[in-house]
Amino acid sequence: MTISQLARANVLALEPYQSARRLGGSGDVWLNANEYPLPPSVTLRQGNLNRYPACQPEGVINGYAAYAGVKEDAVLVCRGADEGIELLIRAFCEPGRDAILFCPPTYGMYAVSAETFGVARRTVPALPDWQLNLPAIEAQLDGVKLVYVCSPNNPTGNIIQPEELKALLEMTRGRALVVADEAYIEFCPEATLAGWLAHYPHLVILRTLSKAFALAGLRCGFVLADAEVIQLLLKVIAPYPVSLPVADIAEQALSAEGLTLMRDRVAEITATRGWLAVELQQCEAVLEVYPSESNYLLVRFAPGSPAFKSLWDQGIILRNQSKQPGLADCLRITIGTREECRRVVAALRELPVTATHRQEAL
Repeated sequence: MTISQLARANVLALEPYQSARRLGGSGDVWLNANEYPLPPSVTLRQGNLNRYPACQPEGVINGYAAYAGVKEDAVLVCRGADEGIELLIRAFCEPGRDAILFCPPTYGMYAVSAETFGVARRTVPALPDWQLNLPAIEAQLDGVKLVYVCSPNNPTGNIIQPEELKALLEMTRGRALVVADEAYIEFCPEATLAGWLAHYPHLVILRTLSKAFALAGLRCGFVLADAEVIQLLLKVIAPYPVSLPVADIAEQALSAEGLTLMRDRVAEITATRGWLAVELQQCEAVLEVYPSESNYLLVRFAPGSPAFKSLWDQGIILRNQSKQPGLADCLRITIGTREECRRVVAALRELPVTATHRQEAL
């Protein structure tokens, strides 16, 4: 038999998630992966690398529990929030029988992870304001074990309103888990659902150190959930998911000094985001700059605008979202340094204005 004949059929048909690094590009302004633009300063402490690490390092668990305001037994540390997405599918979904549900436009890994494990995917498109279509979700819930909701949502940047989330949690009680992806929550901490965990045992929260903590290269994420959920995830997680250097750096990031640095970054990015939003609105090629509660802006350009390719050719790498439902002609722009954002604005001001845009402006 050939290798392809040995492979699972669903994997052969799988279209992998196109991460920023897979998409490539060659530039010096990287604004396509929602990373913090500058490297943090870290110091590796002496560790016994000849020994396997703890499955769940105590210092990291205690530090994150204190930061998130939850009990230690409600925290699981894993290899980025992406692993959390997969662990939940492995623990709760029977391949070929159960389904997950999510609401595009949103993060693409929910779909890819489900397909990888042979679990059905159901989609309920978000409403025009990118809030939840609750009646349509309720109509699709039979057979669904996990409902993934990203808030702030990637790539739109909006939060899901609390009353919508409460209605979803009531609707799914006794039927499915609601997984709130809070990868960007540090940019709007008042919107976290962490305080709801005691009231909703079927609520699960995904977190990461990749964004505001400036540690995307560390691959360290967290699942916050009822202790019973955490114990089930511990049955399917790898024996040693977090290396000693990762645990060391994560523990430092969660120290009082590390949290102060993180909040300083958030204030800096938020200020630059506000400046960039105003500047982009003055660019003739831009139709709309959407409000954002995250470290990126979603921007709609005139139909046929050469913005993406033009900036790509100049070494300014953005993320094209045009294939997402309802996001035709949209680009996602990560908030970089002020100088990087100035380069984006300068490049966009040089773009020709299409005839379509001129007509819409009249």
